[in-house]
Amino acid sequence: MRAPRWFALAVLIGLTAGLLAGCSRDPNVRKQKYFESGTRYFEAGQYREAAIQYLNAVQVDPSFAEAHYQLAQCYMRLGAWTAAYQELLRTVDLAPENLKAQIELGNLLLAGHEFQAAQERAELVLQRDPNNVEAHILLANSYAALQNLPASLAQMQKAIQLDPDRARSYLNLAFLQASAKQVAAAEASFLRAIELDPQSVPARLALGNFYQQQQKWERAEEQFLRAAELEPGNHLPVAALARLYLGRNQRERAEQLLRDARPRFTNNPEGYRLLGDFLFAVGDLDRALEEFLALYGEHPRDLTVKKNLIQLLILRDRLEEATRLNDEILKENSRDLEALIYRGQILNRRRLYDDAIQVLQSAVKTDANNAVALYHLGVAFSQLGNLARAESEWREAVRVNPRMSGALQALAAVGLRRNDFELVASSAEGLIAAEPYSPNGYVLRAMARIAHRNFATAEADLNTALRLAPESPVVYTRLAGLRLLQQRSAEAERLYETALQKDPAHAEALRGLVAVYVQQKRPDRAVQRVERQIAQAPDSSQHRLLYGRLLAANGQNDRAREQLQRAVELDKNNVEAFLTLGALLAAQGSVEDAVATYERAIQENPREVRSYILLAALEDEVRGNWQRAQQLYEKALQVEPDYPVAANNLAYLMLQRGGNVDVALSLAQTARSKLPELPNVADTLALAYYRKGAYGLAIDLLKEALEKAPDNPTYHLHIGLAYQKSNQPERARRHLERALALAPQHPEAAEARQVLAQLGGSSD
Repeated sequence: MRAPRWFALAVLIGLTAGLLAGCSRDPNVRKQKYFESGTRYFEAGQYREAAIQYLNAVQVDPSFAEAHYQLAQCYMRLGAWTAAYQELLRTVDLAPENLKAQIELGNLLLAGHEFQAAQERAELVLQRDPNNVEAHILLANSYAALQNLPASLAQMQKAIQLDPDRARSYLNLAFLQASAKQVAAAEASFLRAIELDPQSVPARLALGNFYQQQQKWERAEEQFLRAAELEPGNHLPVAALARLYLGRNQRERAEQLLRDARPRFTNNPEGYRLLGDFLFAVGDLDRALEEFLALYGEHPRDLTVKKNLIQLLILRDRLEEATRLNDEILKENSRDLEALIYRGQILNRRRLYDDAIQVLQSAVKTDANNAVALYHLGVAFSQLGNLARAESEWREAVRVNPRMSGALQALAAVGLRRNDFELVASSAEGLIAAEPYSPNGYVLRAMARIAHRNFATAEADLNTALRLAPESPVVYTRLAGLRLLQQRSAEAERLYETALQKDPAHAEALRGLVAVYVQQKRPDRAVQRVERQIAQAPDSSQHRLLYGRLLAANGQNDRAREQLQRAVELDKNNVEAFLTLGALLAAQGSVEDAVATYERAIQENPREVRSYILLAALEDEVRGNWQRAQQLYEKALQVEPDYPVAANNLAYLMLQRGGNVDVALSLAQTARSKLPELPNVADTLALAYYRKGAYGLAIDLLKEALEKAPDNPTYHLHIGLAYQKSNQPERARRHLERALALAPQHPEAAEARQVLAQLGGSSD
């Protein structure tokens, strides 16, 4: 009996399925299918999809060298350089004869500053293929990186001999010749590269940059314009032109170029972001924010646009909007490093410094070489008063990225604060390299040079800054300060006035102008000038502070008080206004008002230690509440553990009130290490030694104090007591009598009289 037709069909289907199943289980077939699929994606420019398929292939067969190589190609096009390096390394392990992979691996080593390893890869290839042009070029670049320029140039010449019509070789040779200061030869090589490939945009850009370095502006512009014509959709020539115009102080022309080019780059993210990036870079944050808000509306899925917008919102203190956008990113990817750093910045802005440190330390743990995270971590530590740790983080940020402008600015501020002008100068050099078109580095370098009395070079820097930023009041103010040092007060006055025309609220310029009038013994004119400036900038807290100080100096305390109160109302963060107002109130006998002022200062600015110290002094010396004073000194040291004035005053209070002598000694030693020149700090440490029975050490310190303040009754009294304890009665008597003559009602007079009675001297 014959089987029905449907049975034969079923058998046929079953056999076919079995064959297919057998094929799908064959690893060689599976890996090849993945590989072919990856290649189709790769040829279509879909590198992420291609990488997934190549990964599938190497998972099926880890020794599939060709798939490892193609996976490296995907990673290089995606900018995943570490992954590309790993795949190329695996490729050459499996297939050392793949010379192209060897060379690509060598170029990655070169980019990673592994110059010797790159050289070894080039030499390995040349052993197998002595005429390999790419290997000679790699070897030339390795020699150049190792500072062996003659050998480098020889290798490039060899590469050109092997393939004299290769434009890229001449381009590489030109770079090497430029490094060797062979200017004419470099120009000839650039031109030869363009002659061989007139349509090469990279060659045009390279020649334009070369001309720009030679200050041949018109030739540079010609090359950049030609590159833009060749590839209208390429943003790089437009960016190069904008840099050229900016470097020539043609900022408006650069901005207009970028604005006009923007419509051409609708589908080019690097291109349509150029204008916003430019406004950001030149410090026009309001217009940069406006531009990125528009870009975000047009390209809401461009993560870079979103992140730049978040950064700008943070800088403009629009923290709610920044937080909302940043949280959206973290919701998608809780480990997004930039979003974590933005969160740290937002917490810093909200003065939640402990929380900021926790977030930023997490970011640094993820990427120890992230200069931005290190910089903002330093900011958080500085706001908590841990200046040593802050400086350490900023130095690490600069080590990681020598052009990290924020960290360089912060280190320069550290240098200015402690008169370390070597640090200021080195930071300024870094800023100039990082931002050659910004005035900041030149101004800072000028300040360092002024400190070393190098007035001519300082003036050159300030003139450069003025050329770059002709509207900056800071530059005019620094020039005015230089003129004062040169005893050219009339020019200084004019420059300060120019700065105030540029910015009526520029406080430093007004302070400088007042200093000129005070130096000229014209205090009335100083007051009148400040009054006129306040009329132009009535909301300037700093101007009101200056006015209040001038009025107080002229004995007009009631008017001074009004101006200082207005200053703190205008700016609750104006600590100097709070402190000046508190001191004025205390001097007028309004102790309760002074206490209230210092307490408000602490409430508004809890990280400012001087408020605690001044309030503690009032509590101890005026109100007699030494326990409250001790608490305030302790709080000051919680804010800034090594603050020397707080350490000194707390130590003295403890020694006078029967506190722990060992703790007081440690505090006094801290103060002495920070303020070695102050006689009252020497006196505190001497008193601690006296309490410990180290009378010789106490006497040495008090001798030093008396050399600086020979009529201070406290120092005479303390050294007299120390001499008495060290069995030197005549010296003891002389100093104790001097102390009582200077201050008969001294708080420690009773003890002095008692000791004098024991010594048999006068106790009157």
